[in-house]
Formats: sequence, structure tokens, C-alpha cells
Amino acid sequence: MTEIVIIGAGQAGASVAARLRALGHGGPITLIGDEPAPPYQRPPLSKGYLLREMELDRLYLRAPSFWADQNVTLRLGAPVTAIDTERQSVTLNQVPLPYDTLVLATGSAPRRLPAAIGGNLAGVYTVRTLADVDAMAPEFRPGARLLVIGGGYIGLEAAAVASRLGLQVTLVEMAPRILQRVAAPETSDYFRKLHQDHGVTILEGTGIDRLLGDSRVTAARLSDGRELPVDFVIAGVGITPNTALAEAAGLSVENGIRTDARGRTSNPQIWAAGDCASFPYKGGRIRLESVGNAIDQAERVAENILGAETDYVARPWFWSDQYDVKLQIAGLNSGYDRVITRPDAMGISFWYYAGTTLLAVDAMNDPRAYMIGKRLIEAGRSPDPALVADPATDLKALMK
Repeated sequence: MTEIVIIGAGQAGASVAARLRALGHGGPITLIGDEPAPPYQRPPLSKGYLLREMELDRLYLRAPSFWADQNVTLRLGAPVTAIDTERQSVTLNQVPLPYDTLVLATGSAPRRLPAAIGGNLAGVYTVRTLADVDAMAPEFRPGARLLVIGGGYIGLEAAAVASRLGLQVTLVEMAPRILQRVAAPETSDYFRKLHQDHGVTILEGTGIDRLLGDSRVTAARLSDGRELPVDFVIAGVGITPNTALAEAAGLSVENGIRTDARGRTSNPQIWAAGDCASFPYKGGRIRLESVGNAIDQAERVAENILGAETDYVARPWFWSDQYDVKLQIAGLNSGYDRVITRPDAMGISFWYYAGTTLLAVDAMNDPRAYMIGKRLIEAGRSPDPALVADPATDLKALMK
């Protein structure tokens, strides 16, 4: 029977395995993870888990017994070191493991600060894995001085948690504004004020010259020459797709492991899904870093492995929790030329347009705007911006 091996036991890898079984595949499935923990959710790491509001067992994507019940072999704490495409095997603990079909769900890794500027000092952390968060958790003591480097969503979420736990938080962003790469100035303004209202100091247009300390970080010298005393640092400066195995195996790589619309890589026996995969989208190529994409793309790959031969059509959506605000994002805002603001009794939403075409919606504590915006975008419909901006407009009417 077909031996399916999945490298990566995160959201995408786990979703491939579960979907294969749900569709009736009876052959052997091996799910390999380089972490010792069974498949778990990552988003709560920088939110509920770090706040100690979520226990470890609630992080797991499935009860540990699920994998045994489904006859999925878990190989955990076991990094794959090589893929041999000619022999169709992967090297695990120096032993080859054969496959008929291989799925790469290798995810992504956080960018780390260079050692030359103190990035290897003790007390400098990234937020990506369970081990990362467990290692930094003891640092979250009331009154401790935290420096967050990077004003993207990971940095802002970490700053929010630290502020709620009573730490003194400074966040520095090299770009002129927080969230510059992913959001409009309106969204940046909203979250800047939210954090400042909670006591976070935000320094935009400010980089790091270097981190100071002998073996452990004790201060940071900023690009403007100021020195800040710090007790620890969290770097949230982006992630990169894990493509090293694919590249070494000779697979095509283009901002991720290059796949066709069905999830196949340049090798017909190898598929890819999740953060690591680059796939066709609206005439170009894209790589999405989101739970929604990891699940949907992985399930489509599982279906196609079993012969469905259907394209994956991405429907991008994202979210972020900061303090008592839930941000929900539908669509992708690339190429927008104006933003329509729509206030709501409980929140606010920003609607991105390119000309008359609706591209995306950022909704803060406004799930209704998010859901209707998402449906409109997925249906390819663009309501009149003047109607969207008018608080008297019933959003549901925009669907008619």
C-alpha cells in the first residue's frame, strides 16, 4: 500500500494526515516533527498560553490518542536531515525511511538578530515554538523591562501580553510606522493608540544598533544613539520559509517551495503545503502565513494525493488578539489606493479598495463587518464605497 510520509507536524502536516484518514486512505502514514511535542496550535503561544490562560493540553490540535487511533505513526523530536528523491526515502536519525508519496509541511522559522549585534546573548528570544515560549515565560515578572523589536503582529501581541502582566514595555520599529508592511496607516494608528493607552512606549523609525551585555543582555543601543536598560528582549522581525531540505533535494524554490495549483512540487512524488509553500494566485505566486491557509491548502493536497486533481483557491483570512481587541482580516490588501472607514457601536473596520474593487477588510471588534466583507471578497463583489462608509447602511443589504 502507498506509504505516505509527511515532514512537519504543525498545522499543515497534521491537517494532511487527518484528511487522508477522513477520506479513507488505509495505507501507512508517518508524520514527522522535529519538536518533541505532538501537533499543537501556534497562535495561542503568544496570547493565551503566554498569559497562562491556556493549559498545555488545550494547545494540542488533537488529543494525543487520536493519532494512534487513526493509525498515524508519529515520529517526534526527530529532524529529517535529507531527502533522497532517487531512492524515494528521507533520512531520519541516520536511517532511511522510504516513501511513495512525500509531503513537505516544514513551516517557517523566525528571523534572528545577528550575533554581531548581540543577537546570541542570553535573554534574547523569538516567539515561534512551544520551547521558545516556555523558555521566556519566567522573564514575565511585573516590573521587568522588556524590549520588543519589530512592530508586526507577533511583536504587538507579545507587547500586549507583557503589558497585561505588568511589565514595562518598549517596542521599536525600524519602519516609519508599526504594521507598515501589512496594514494601512488607519490600522497602524488604531493599534498604536491602543498600545500607548496601555502604557507601551512605541518608537517608530527607530532601529537597533546593538544589544549590550557580557553574556546576558542588559541594555540596547538604538539607532539614534540612545541606550535603554532592558531585562530581556523579544525579536519579532519576521519569518522565513523552511526550504533547506527541498533545495538540497533539487526541488524548485521561489519564496518558498514552489508548487503547482494542486500542491505538487517540481518532483511529482512530492507535495508541499502551509507556510513553506509558494503557489499560483491571481496570475502570480504567493506564500501565505496563516492557520486558515495551512488547513485549507493541506486538506486540498490530501485530496489531490488521493486523485481529486482539483486546484487550491486561497481565501485569505487572518486574525490577531491584543488586549480586549480582536482584529479579523479578510482578503489581501496589496495594491490598494484608498481606505474606507466604517465605525461601529462596538468597534471599527477599514475597507481597502483598488479603484472600485474591494480587496480586503480589517475589522476591530466588528465581526459582522469581517464576515460580510469576507463573503463579498470571496464572491468577487465590490459594494459602493460611499455605502460602506455610511453608518446608516445595513451591511447585510450589501450582499443583495
